[in-house]
Amino acid sequence: MNIAAPSIENAGPFTRACGWHKLLANKIVEVAKKIKKLGQDDPRRIVHSLKVGLALTLVSLFYYIQPLYDRIGENLIWAVMTVVLVFEFSVGATLGKGLNRMLATFSAGALGFGVHYLATLAGEKGEPIVLGFFVAMIAAAVTFVRFFPTMKTRYDYGLLIFILTFSLVSVSSYREDKVLRMAHQRVTTIIVGSFIAIATCICIRPVWIGEELQNLVANNIEKLGNFLQGFSGEYFKISEDGQPLSDKPFLQGYKSLLTSKNTEETMANLARWELWHYRFGFRHPWKQYVKIGTLTQQCACKIDALNNYLNSKIQALDEFGSKIQDPSTKICSESGKALRELASAVKKMNQSTSVNAHIENLKTATANLKFLLDTYHLKDANLQDIIPSAEVALTLMDVVPCIVKIADAVHELASLAHFKTPATRVSP
Repeated sequence: MNIAAPSIENAGPFTRACGWHKLLANKIVEVAKKIKKLGQDDPRRIVHSLKVGLALTLVSLFYYIQPLYDRIGENLIWAVMTVVLVFEFSVGATLGKGLNRMLATFSAGALGFGVHYLATLAGEKGEPIVLGFFVAMIAAAVTFVRFFPTMKTRYDYGLLIFILTFSLVSVSSYREDKVLRMAHQRVTTIIVGSFIAIATCICIRPVWIGEELQNLVANNIEKLGNFLQGFSGEYFKISEDGQPLSDKPFLQGYKSLLTSKNTEETMANLARWELWHYRFGFRHPWKQYVKIGTLTQQCACKIDALNNYLNSKIQALDEFGSKIQDPSTKICSESGKALRELASAVKKMNQSTSVNAHIENLKTATANLKFLLDTYHLKDANLQDIIPSAEVALTLMDVVPCIVKIADAVHELASLAHFKTPATRVSP
């Protein structure tokens, strides 16, 4: 006869208390492990959190020091709100929001004061009509401008703050006598908050979104090269290690490229605000990184088809597969070398000297593979056995033009961004 173990609900009060105490302790330990892992994955998150706390402390000094409080006034809460809203993880995002907020607040405050002055000329009865008309028209016009793609990507936050500030100044001016003083204090506090957020973000362990984008694009190119170099050994069974395909990161890394388009576009838009970065400068061709990213995604889609052939569990190569093995392996090898060289060039901002040689070898191997496909006799062959290997060969040939386009795009980036050549590189 089996006796069920007593549950916490059926136990006495003391037992239940001990049970819940153990569950709570386990939960606390689990949360602590997650917090530790989050900080270990990227220690910059801890630094960013401390930077936000420091910026808020600096803004709070305007409250604690009486002369500063007397000079700016009770609108200091806008400075605190600005730090919270503007301070982002990267310098580009913080600069974008900060400059947008400052410019939008200043222009909207000035326009709101001008509308108030015009409304007062209309008399006591006409003032609310004039104010309502301008608020409706300007808010509608700026809202419509937000739909333009260029304005949406770079100035959407500023346009939103413009509508908010203009409406607050214009509407409140109907009941507030000291409109100019109110607008001046609001603009001043927002500028103070934005400046403190930007200065803290740049001066203490800055995270440059431009460098993040550059490394992301370079790593994505390298992932393509790693897959192609590892594909031939896995498909043609050159090395048998018995390890599952899912445990080989070089065969799975390319999958992150399939969904990276929006991330790269967002990072490129934010990187344009980093005008003072010592490596990139004012007119760095950020759009070219997006172009390279698009080409790598197209190549990743074709590579995904090759990965499906690995998962089809082909046990052995037939005669046709053995014939195409050498040129196919050559294509994979030269493709991997070329892509890795391009990734290194993007990351180090140096012009590559050996990529062209790999591209020429790649084209030669492609021509050899095409010749084998064109001259192979199908008379006595089993089409069912040939089709999988033929599809792999055709897919590899289809990948080659993508690699050539990536190489051309990287060369164009090197020209636009004035990458260093090995002859002019200075050793540290």
